[in-house]
Amino acid sequence: MKKQSLWQQMTAGVALLFICAAYFLAGLPTLGAKERASLASRFSFRKIPIPITSGEPPKYVRAVHPSLKRISAWISTLGASAALADLDGDGLPNDLCHVDPRFDRVTIMPVPETGNRYEPFTLDPAPLPYDPATMAPMGCLFGDFNEDGLMDILVYYWGRTPVLFLRKQENLPGGAQRISASDYLPEELVSPYQRWYTNAVTSADFDGDGHVDLLIANYFQDGAHILDAQASGTESMDESKGAAYNGGRKHFFLWGGATSSTRPSVVFREVDAGLSPKIDHGWTLAVGAADLNGDMLPEVYLANDFGPDRLLENLSTPGHLQFISLEGKRTAFTPSSFVLGRDSFKGMGVDFADVNRDGWFDIYVSNITSQWGLEESHFLWASTGHVGDMKKGIAPYVQASEKLGLSHSGWGWDARLADFDNDGTLEAVQAVGFIRGKTNRWPELQALGTANSRIMHDPGFWPSFQPGADLSGQEHDAFFVRSESGRYFDLGSEVGFGEPMITRGIAVADVDGDGRLDFVLANQWGPSYFVHNESPHPGAFLGLHLLLPLHPMSAITERPGHPGPDLPGRPAIGAQAMLRLPGGKLVVGQVDGGSGHSGKRSHEIHFGLGNLPPGDKVAVDLQWRALNGRVCRTRITLQPGWHTLQLGCEEEFD
Repeated sequence: MKKQSLWQQMTAGVALLFICAAYFLAGLPTLGAKERASLASRFSFRKIPIPITSGEPPKYVRAVHPSLKRISAWISTLGASAALADLDGDGLPNDLCHVDPRFDRVTIMPVPETGNRYEPFTLDPAPLPYDPATMAPMGCLFGDFNEDGLMDILVYYWGRTPVLFLRKQENLPGGAQRISASDYLPEELVSPYQRWYTNAVTSADFDGDGHVDLLIANYFQDGAHILDAQASGTESMDESKGAAYNGGRKHFFLWGGATSSTRPSVVFREVDAGLSPKIDHGWTLAVGAADLNGDMLPEVYLANDFGPDRLLENLSTPGHLQFISLEGKRTAFTPSSFVLGRDSFKGMGVDFADVNRDGWFDIYVSNITSQWGLEESHFLWASTGHVGDMKKGIAPYVQASEKLGLSHSGWGWDARLADFDNDGTLEAVQAVGFIRGKTNRWPELQALGTANSRIMHDPGFWPSFQPGADLSGQEHDAFFVRSESGRYFDLGSEVGFGEPMITRGIAVADVDGDGRLDFVLANQWGPSYFVHNESPHPGAFLGLHLLLPLHPMSAITERPGHPGPDLPGRPAIGAQAMLRLPGGKLVVGQVDGGSGHSGKRSHEIHFGLGNLPPGDKVAVDLQWRALNGRVCRTRITLQPGWHTLQLGCEEEFD
């Protein structure tokens, strides 16, 4: 065994030397100016500042625990977020939940230039306990949590457990509404509230009972005093830069019942998912959920700072959660950190999309890839399609970011894969940047990374990261476009993202219903932007609003266009649509329940169709869980454009 192990190590080492030599001798592929201009000409974006609704003076650093004061700028790098959905019932996802850390406000507003449909308002937890001196909002998650056909809002925080803002069912004649703060009732997710430090949440039907559940992934340790400037003692940082397992916990909540009225309510009960301590206490910055093996139970991806990401296969049954951790399979030509579940990187964003058009989701993950700083690698975990390997504990994915040109951009955060020109090929937009200042602190950070792990948890041994420090503060958001060679190139500067920004969240939606995907960039300690897609010659597209009916139905109701009072329902979180394209290509999409870091896309499914001949229809295979939890499937043929489908299911009446 020893000789075999040594031989394997030698083989892997020699292979790695050859790979490195070939890499440096060949150099990175480049695009000529003419081809760059041609690719960039397909896109046109207009950035519109998100208006400030507060009259208070802005701040640019948080008050923190005394033991963390020397690294206050580092601690203050999170909190900017954005989510898009239809809150006012006009059928379009043109309503924005924006968290601006300069004011620590959660603001609901119409997306800029979509009409003054209501006045912007703030979500205030009162009369629930809230102390702005020790608590701060971190993000929003939209969902119909009490299943009454009205969109609710979950707000998560540093310093307390999340709050559910449930939409009251009153004064609803149908159609668009002029909503206000008084239309929402705050309710505790956890009672009494606890001190949590949440940076990642998502919703999905984890146990397959037909109801949407919640996953709350915390960053700092539960019960800490991170934002309490009057506290005593010493707060703990990560115990390692590459294998830290002393972060906040993962909390799963199963749906347990609800009411809808002028006093709406919902019950979520926390359940033990049986995670090992190393998985449970990773420093999670992003989380995603998607069915990766076709059984309509969503797998979970945990993108962790300071250590390995985790992919969890879902083996749950109604009322009982069970997950198995999967790891990729290493070969002699695979570095350890390019094996899913074995990296030592800094995961900060995750998204699912079918990049290679094989009918299975691929996984796009952000890490730190700052030039002359820390050049790890972003991940594009490409599905092999061998989903049966999951039963052997193997994650059926290979690292393809280098081959595709998606490995490097900067200090990455949210990442989104979407088709912004509807040509049938996905683009990738990525938030980057960390701390903007005048003094480069990369040498100190690199020294910290090589320090003894036994002292890493003590902030007293950290270098000073206070206001004025700069760590990747001059990077621009990346916009990757796929060339004819199949490789992606960053054209951010050419399409309007050449200005350095410290971006955290990316929320994507077709806010005006024209078939072109727009997005919001949520920026830390600076103005955020709505990015209106005005690409000049988009291809055909198919857009799907998939809704579960409020009561059991045996038939599917479909019509062109956007939702309205004639088709009430709630987003069919986790439902999948697979397109069968000419030439045998398959492409899959899902109703996303909140995957990512601090940006939340809307609940529609969007496919670019490219140069589809006029009059051609598209065959779509749909699968979803009905209200009773049973899996339903059907095939439907649709014209390009937007469609609303109310997903009844005959099996509910068996």
